[in-house]
Order: sequence, then C-alpha cells, then structure tokens
Amino acid sequence: MPTKEEEFKQRFVALLKDLQTNGKDDAEAMWFLGSLAAMLIDKAKQPSWPTLKAGLTREAYDGLLRDFQAQGNALHQQGKGKQAYAVQILGISLIAKTQMDQHIQAGASLLDEIIGYAVAVYRKSAPLGNKPH
Repeated sequence: MPTKEEEFKQRFVALLKDLQTNGKDDAEAMWFLGSLAAMLIDKAKQPSWPTLKAGLTREAYDGLLRDFQAQGNALHQQGKGKQAYAVQILGISLIAKTQMDQHIQAGASLLDEIIGYAVAVYRKSAPLGNKPH
C-alpha cells in the first residue's frame, strides 16, 4: 500500500501531465484558476501565489486546504468540473510546498509558474470592476 507521500506524488505527476497535454489549452479552466488565485492573493495582500503560500501559518494552511477540499467537492458534485479542476490545482500546489521530494519541488515551481500565468491572463481579461484597486 503506498504511503500518503507516494500517493500524493502520483496525483501530482498526473496533474502535471494533464496540464501539459490538456489543461493549459483549456482557456475556461485556466481563467477559473487565475480568478481564484487572484482573489486569494488579493485577499492576503500578497504579490504572488508563491509568496502567499510561503507566508501561511500552519493554521492558515490547514484552513485553506480544508476550504479547497470542501469547495472542490461541492463544485464537482454540482457538475462544475472546470472550477473543481482549478481548486484542485491550487490545493495540490499548496500541498507540494510541504513535500521534501526534489522532483515534487521542481514540479511545484512549474505549477506555480502556470498559476502565475493564469493570474496574469485573468487580470488582463477581467472587467474593470473585478480588478484589484
């Protein structure tokens, strides 16, 4: 039976492969990813997703992870697969920061770049009322 770390690594690799082959070309899913990440970044008054993750206390990390799990499950049950996918990406990125595996750390940097790109695209495309002041 795989350990939690081995199971996470398998999910992480599967997500990166999916992003490489399908996800990054799915404009709607990437827009949802960018909008959710931008909202969290702005709420935390941080300049980027990696900075937000780095500054989380254990309590805030646990709370955000619980929120991602609840929100992702609810979206999935509602048939909102693209929104659930965006939540999954952020959740996996959040967990990846706690892993010591060098391959996960390298992949986490790539995942953070994808999230950063999605945020930038969202901010350029969002209506003026939705942009941070």
